Amino acid sequence: MQSEVYFLPFKGKRDGFLKGIGRMLDLLGIEKAVRPGDLCAVKVHFGEEGNTTFLRPLYVRPIVERVRALGAKPFLTDTNTLYKGSRSDAPSHIETALRHGFGFEVTGAPVIIADGLKGNDTVMVRIEGEVYGEVEVARAIFEAHSMVVVSHFKGHDLAGFGGALKNLGMGCTGRRGKLIQHSEVSPKVNRRRCTGCGRCEGECPSGAIALKEKKAFIDEGRCTGCGQCIVMCPHKAIDIRWKRDPEIFQKKMIEHALGALKGKEGKVLFLNFLLYVTPLCDCWSRSDPPIVPDIGILGSRDPVALDQASVDLVNAQPGISSLEGLGPGRDKFGAVHKDIDWSFQLEHAERLGLGSRSYRLLELS
Repeated sequence: MQSEVYFLPFKGKRDGFLKGIGRMLDLLGIEKAVRPGDLCAVKVHFGEEGNTTFLRPLYVRPIVERVRALGAKPFLTDTNTLYKGSRSDAPSHIETALRHGFGFEVTGAPVIIADGLKGNDTVMVRIEGEVYGEVEVARAIFEAHSMVVVSHFKGHDLAGFGGALKNLGMGCTGRRGKLIQHSEVSPKVNRRRCTGCGRCEGECPSGAIALKEKKAFIDEGRCTGCGQCIVMCPHKAIDIRWKRDPEIFQKKMIEHALGALKGKEGKVLFLNFLLYVTPLCDCWSRSDPPIVPDIGILGSRDPVALDQASVDLVNAQPGISSLEGLGPGRDKFGAVHKDIDWSFQLEHAERLGLGSRSYRLLELS
């Protein structure tokens, strides 16, 4: 059965474009997904410090207004990062969101970091996956009654592209969930950088770190993979053991997405913004030029169909900037990330019942 995907083309009329967001939400049946009194999570990405192509907050306000008009209580949310940066703890994350324009006066909703102060406020959710039987979900995501997942569609160096599924899988878990998606082992200590200050030893909740010969040592048998030491080290001496197996990464990501949606059947809507489609995600502290012209907004109740339609529309465009000369119909994300098969995430999501790759595109005039 084909899933419905609505398409609002970007035609340069910004005011009409913004009004079209509310219309799309109505067509998606937001009044059935979001009920009066709901704590409704509006899942966004606030952008890393230095990034300039994250989704603009003015696109978020119409969503907030529509949710609030239904008598629900909207809040903007994202989770803390695994790496040390401008969003690795809740205070820094909120400050970054405010600097990037996501204040209440612009969006009309408060900012709540879903996995708490340090990225460890999470709930384990049972799933029927191929890799996991349970996954970690950020508590505010888990406890929200309903959700609107708002994604800036762009490239990603391990997933090929990042859309609704990645926003769920990576964006709705805590630090430990992010670590096990990227790696299968404990963090490692860079002995050259380590000064033996002992900060990590004091912060480790499982007592897995000790100082040996004035250097930090991680006991892999006791390490729970929470990732707290990575962001707390003032000298950046503790690193992720990056495991670059794109298929395994995508499978883990999708299974975390499955956990994020558990218990919210019929209560989640998805919007993908195909604007300034960059080669890399908004976690980078820089922004590259877009690889295709601005396309528009897609919306669906099916995240798999939505991401498939988004890829198809991107590939239907002529390449620009770094992909100039790559004509319509050519695989744009495959050209940017040559060793990544982005279709694997869609195949695995469909296999687990997250949605269907078959869709019917309905264009809004």
